[in-house]
Amino acid sequence: MKLLKSSLLLIIVSAITAGSALSQQQVADKIVAIVNDRIILKSDVDNEIRQYMQQAQLDDQEVNFSEELWYSALESMVDNYVMLEKAELDSVVVSDDMVNRAMDDRIQQMVRQAGSEEALERALGNSIIQIREEYREMFREQMVTQELQRQKMAGVEITRPEVREFFEAIPEDQLPTIPEQVELSQIVVVPPELDDARNVALQKAEALRDSVVNHGRDFEEMARLYSDGPSAPRGGLLPMMPLGDLVSNYSAAAAALDPGEISEVVRTEFGYHVIRLNQRQGDRIETNHILIEIDDSSVDEEFAINKLETLRDSVINHGKRFRDLARVHSDDDATGSMGGRIINQQTGERRMAISQLEPSLYRIVLLLDEEGQISEPRPFTMPRNNQRAYRIVRLDRHIPEHIANLDDDYEQIRNIALQQKQMRELSKWLEEMREEVYVEYKIEMPDDIEPERDMMLPDEAPVGAE
Repeated sequence: MKLLKSSLLLIIVSAITAGSALSQQQVADKIVAIVNDRIILKSDVDNEIRQYMQQAQLDDQEVNFSEELWYSALESMVDNYVMLEKAELDSVVVSDDMVNRAMDDRIQQMVRQAGSEEALERALGNSIIQIREEYREMFREQMVTQELQRQKMAGVEITRPEVREFFEAIPEDQLPTIPEQVELSQIVVVPPELDDARNVALQKAEALRDSVVNHGRDFEEMARLYSDGPSAPRGGLLPMMPLGDLVSNYSAAAAALDPGEISEVVRTEFGYHVIRLNQRQGDRIETNHILIEIDDSSVDEEFAINKLETLRDSVINHGKRFRDLARVHSDDDATGSMGGRIINQQTGERRMAISQLEPSLYRIVLLLDEEGQISEPRPFTMPRNNQRAYRIVRLDRHIPEHIANLDDDYEQIRNIALQQKQMRELSKWLEEMREEVYVEYKIEMPDDIEPERDMMLPDEAPVGAE
């Protein structure tokens, strides 16, 4: 059993997925545990279980409700609060920027699952801005506990003899089969916008601003009729929120306005905006805006393809190193800075099972027969911002399906052995911290219940939630 800690992803899943095995078992709420001045309600534990079971259902896993599951969830929540108390004592903090980036990544993941921002907002009944505001502190607390764990676990090391001992303790008939895997690198080029598309969007935004400023048209009405943003049905309203939650060009333009004033046309990564500042309270603002997107189909795809073909030729025929070209020319900062190396976001490792590659990458890999081979330029959608781009992909290494062994799979086996050692250390550490923090259970607890603490280690960057 692996309990999942509360996260923005699971909160959203909970909002989308209706019904639960627990919904018929609700009783009057009550306090079930206290950690210093923090209380845990029965409903809090029920929600944790509900989210876990819903996520398991989405993952095609069958999980049945049990008392053991419920009590284990409660123990995990107590541990989480104990760590929050310890984090306060140790002055462990995460910056607003880290929280914003982490929330952006989660929200983009849900947008991709829903199909669009509009579809996600319809499903939730709230704007993305409101979701961010409502769950910000919960998300921050999750990141703080993970940073505390990271600092504690950073000092846990494992030796080669310990890895060998761990592996040799596995019965031979229980050794896992490692699926076919690959290691890949890529160079990404984002096609530049065609001047015509950019000019059309700019002129439309300027015309709409002129209609409001010089011809008395109602701002909200123009936003509802013409804005391309998900806030259009609300007249372009972005409710009160910190300036740091907005992209820099937007926040800078809005912060320079007086209440009721309308900006010039402002360019951001989303397109062209006309912004009206409604009110400001410290570093928090409320605005309405009209967004005109640039037609993403009107880009110079030929430029991207030609550039990638030239780079590919430089490696194949002129002795240039793929990783050097990736660092200089790739438009994907995440992989370009690492010489183009693609990392498995779930494990942090280079090896990826072919069966688990995203579809566009899977289709490319099927055409690569030999290590070192580089694909032709192929289109794909960048996951972080849903931007259309092109890439060439190199097959760095191919690992056929095989029974796990230390020679071929040492790093993976080492990581598993290290994680188990970390879990043992984390359990000891949490027991010690419980001696320093006031913990009181308001219900009788079984003697043999232990939380599944493996979910407390961050297993994806920057925020572990699964």
